[in-house]
Amino acid sequence: MNGTAPELVGIDWLVIGCYFALIAAIVVWSSRRVADTTDYFLAGRNLGWFVVGASLFASNIGSEHIVGLAGNGATSGMAMAHYELHAWIMILLAWVFVPFYYRAGVFTMPEFLEHRFGPNVRWMLSIFSLVAYVFTKVSVTVFAGALVFRTLLPDTFGSPDNAFWVGAFLTVALTGIYTVFGGLRAVVYTEVAQTVLLLLGSVLITYFGLQAIGGWNELRQMAMENREAFALWRPLSDPEFPWLGILIASPVIGIWYWCTDQYIVQRTLAARDLTNARRGAIWGGFLKVWPVLIFLVPGMIGWALHQKGLMVIPLREGATTINGDMVFPLLVAHLLPVGLRGLVVASLLSALMSSLASLFNSCATLFTVDVYEKLRPGRPEQELLRVGRMATVVVVFFGLLWIPVMHNMAGGGLYRYLQGVQSYLAPPIAAIFLLGLCSKRINESGAMWGLVIGFALGMSKLVIEAIHGSAPFAEGSLLQTYAAFNFLYYSGVLLLLSSLIIVLVSLGTAAPDIKRISGLTFATLTAEDRRQVRESWSRLDVVATCVVLGLVAGFYLYFSFWLDG
Repeated sequence: MNGTAPELVGIDWLVIGCYFALIAAIVVWSSRRVADTTDYFLAGRNLGWFVVGASLFASNIGSEHIVGLAGNGATSGMAMAHYELHAWIMILLAWVFVPFYYRAGVFTMPEFLEHRFGPNVRWMLSIFSLVAYVFTKVSVTVFAGALVFRTLLPDTFGSPDNAFWVGAFLTVALTGIYTVFGGLRAVVYTEVAQTVLLLLGSVLITYFGLQAIGGWNELRQMAMENREAFALWRPLSDPEFPWLGILIASPVIGIWYWCTDQYIVQRTLAARDLTNARRGAIWGGFLKVWPVLIFLVPGMIGWALHQKGLMVIPLREGATTINGDMVFPLLVAHLLPVGLRGLVVASLLSALMSSLASLFNSCATLFTVDVYEKLRPGRPEQELLRVGRMATVVVVFFGLLWIPVMHNMAGGGLYRYLQGVQSYLAPPIAAIFLLGLCSKRINESGAMWGLVIGFALGMSKLVIEAIHGSAPFAEGSLLQTYAAFNFLYYSGVLLLLSSLIIVLVSLGTAAPDIKRISGLTFATLTAEDRRQVRESWSRLDVVATCVVLGLVAGFYLYFSFWLDG
């Protein structure tokens, strides 16, 4: 094996073509059922738990996950597994957050914050969320998908660089078409098919990869010889992933992403009732456990093949370390037989398209419901649909512009970049939702100032890092120290500062009207609210929850000691 990928052949292209034919059929079926904004943005609020859970999983596991997580597996072993064991946070979504959201009957997370705090907070979160999508979901997802094109089709469009940009724009265009026509219903039902492909393709890579290196015990033995680089828990002296930083930042990012982000939560809002919304989140949590084995492990397999001389992974430009983001595409190209290679390429494309489709619909929902409709109330349904689609195009355009800058910041790998940026954007939003649900004293002024100042501090870190990545500051200077400050610890500092601002400003201003926030905090739940929640779950939900939490605990227990001999 080497760093050059073999070309796809006829059977591979046939498999890929069949996949796109299936997607087209689902889109045509979905587009015929879009009559209004409820159909377009929330699939008519009629999704069952299986579809909700599969959509949650597929939206999360995009191409940046497959490519970036495998890359981190190759370069840092199990360090990023903490983020992939967030299934326990999806249980929080199911039992703690979803009842409040579903009972409020909202379309978006900013809309929920308007119910809880007021219109100013809604405006702020809407704008900040759209900005965050540019720096995270759009740029990273498109970049990862384009890497797949450059690796698997290097000469198809004249040069690898041409293949990169053709792949970026082609996938954006194709995904945009099916999202625009089909709305959220097209997104979630295509994601059910994509979930199957994602799991199947990644399992195949893991299976053939383990066969190629001599089995799990051989991989484990090689990792044991490189314990410091592949351990789940790292010492406090580790510059990238100290265990204390992981314990601080991972839950913060997880709560923001899984419990408060429109991109994810929108699926639960589309469920036909609270029972299906909760079960969908629990089912999604069960699916979320497995990426450790089928995305991280292939990355370590790629590293092992490279160490054995069975596959050549190119080095990062200007560095002496392997380019981890090339690992998964190379594994696809070199390990899989004809036909299966096409199936896994289809799964990579499906991952890219499912993430982008979810993003497109979420952007359309946020801008249309939380911005445009507030500025111009009472507009016709068709106008609102058109505006939402145009807003999505603008967000994607700026995401594409950010790709070259992001490339300079992603020296540690796509997934490392993604978690770093999310560490700067997540804390103030997570703080607002947690404090807003847990305390009836938190008011609009506190929430607004906490969000604005927290977001400004997070963006300042991101901008300074971007500048430092392209034109490094002088060693030892204040800006260099600020840029180099560990992203995990910065997340904790930002959460603490945001929370202090929210609490202090709220205590220094008038308390909110208790009647207005009835049912929107734990302290203001009525007896009827509690009765409805209790009637929405059964013993089955409790058992399923215990299974998910047991799996998370089992994975943590095994991988905490897997290198101890």
